[in-house]
Amino acid sequence: MKWDWEKFWDRIQSLVVTYTPKILIAGIVLIVGFWLIRILNRWVKGVLKGKRVNATLRYFLQNLIAISLQVLLIVMALQIAGIQVTFLSAIIAGITVAAGLALSGTLQNFVSGILILFLKPYRVGDNINTQGQEGTVTAIQLFYTTVLTFDNKTIIVPNGQLSNNVVINLSREGKRRLDIEIKLSYGVDIAQAKSALSESIHSAKEILPEPTARIGISALEPDRYVMMVNVWVDAHGFYDTRLILLEKIITGLKNAGIKLPGM
Repeated sequence: MKWDWEKFWDRIQSLVVTYTPKILIAGIVLIVGFWLIRILNRWVKGVLKGKRVNATLRYFLQNLIAISLQVLLIVMALQIAGIQVTFLSAIIAGITVAAGLALSGTLQNFVSGILILFLKPYRVGDNINTQGQEGTVTAIQLFYTTVLTFDNKTIIVPNGQLSNNVVINLSREGKRRLDIEIKLSYGVDIAQAKSALSESIHSAKEILPEPTARIGISALEPDRYVMMVNVWVDAHGFYDTRLILLEKIITGLKNAGIKLPGM
């Protein structure tokens, strides 16, 4: 069979005439599009920075917007150039579904991280209690939160667990109520005990003046009564203040001649 070179060159010329303008237009669209995306990305960066959005979340949103627009721009340019992207779209969709199934747990942590950064149930520096652990939040990442316990252990908690379980923010309000129970025998005068406890409270500079401290009987037992002390302290340093106040209470009761049970 003889090759028809004339038809071959006619076909090449037809393709060149048909697709060259489309490819040129697609190239111009890409150049202008990428330029506009860079300008938009700078504007988004300025807006997010002005609103004091978390640095990790800001970086993620900038990249998400830029990459999404770039993908859409490339698909549009391919369409302008006359390249069918139906098959390519099907492949991308299949890969996305497979990745979603394989990384469902990771994606849950990722989405939870975004919600935590947006809704701010806790911030870096807050004291929280979650998953049976209590400590200070040292970092909030997109996939996990780092908590430093009060005995200096670093705990990495997946954000999915934090968004689906109870998180107690111990320091968000700035102050906490400290409750201390003292058991005294019925032979101890109530007024004398309250006076000694009140002096101990006022001698502790760590105790906040407001709300006012409360002292009263909280329970009656067969051989003793229970005196309850409610004071308010700074949330940060709660346990240090507890140790200081307990020491002052014991010293104050002894100085008042009040014996604790077993002493």
